[in-house]
Amino acid sequence: MFPLRDSLPRLNPPVMVTTLVLGNVAVFLFELLLPPAGLEALFYTLGIVPARYSHPAWAEWLGFPADDYWPFLTSMFLHGGLLHIAGNMWTLWIFGDNVEDRMGRWRFLVFYLLCGIGAGVVHWLTNPDSTVPTVGASGAIAGVMGAYFSMFPRSQVVVWFPVLFYPVFLRVPAPTYLFYWLLLQVFSGTLALVGPQQVGGVAWWAHVGGFVAGFFLHPLFTTKRTRRRLYEDELGTEGAWISFGPWQPR
Repeated sequence: MFPLRDSLPRLNPPVMVTTLVLGNVAVFLFELLLPPAGLEALFYTLGIVPARYSHPAWAEWLGFPADDYWPFLTSMFLHGGLLHIAGNMWTLWIFGDNVEDRMGRWRFLVFYLLCGIGAGVVHWLTNPDSTVPTVGASGAIAGVMGAYFSMFPRSQVVVWFPVLFYPVFLRVPAPTYLFYWLLLQVFSGTLALVGPQQVGGVAWWAHVGGFVAGFFLHPLFTTKRTRRRLYEDELGTEGAWISFGPWQPR
């Protein structure tokens, strides 16, 4: 299933989400200018290579800088291809605006970065011997999804998935979609641990770590609940449940 949009209108322009999207796109455009050898060097230097921290002697022999933990931050701004960055940024755009509404711009940024760092740490701990650089914002975005899962239990998501060659569009509860996504990450991550030769090179447990981090950390960054005005076409159905006038907490 691929999410197309959610049902929650935003209260404020998603300034920080937009900034993150533009920043990631700018870095990706820079990557496109690099020759293959330069891009590989960039990924190994600024991406997370778990063995670099699990086996410091090996890392020193290869010339990695000692005590350099910046990749846990920089890796979330690198992407390995067009589909990689497009999928990540689209997901951030769908779920990030409402979370930013609740947190505020700068709280959201700190939250996003902490979730990305937490996801990177989980990836390192679950793949300590891996020598493959891991890049991408999906761990941080998974944290946003974890926060959304807890903060907006009544939201809905329009999803698309193909049945044979026929596209099907469904509106499903957002928690259902996000829980399904989380179970898929856990299942795929378990397969990767049991038989890594049978699965692709996706940091499944980084996704799980980011989601769990976002779920538990978001109360520390959430501001006072806001209220939004109901639109006229909502009053007939939603108004029956509102006892204090045309205002609804969200």
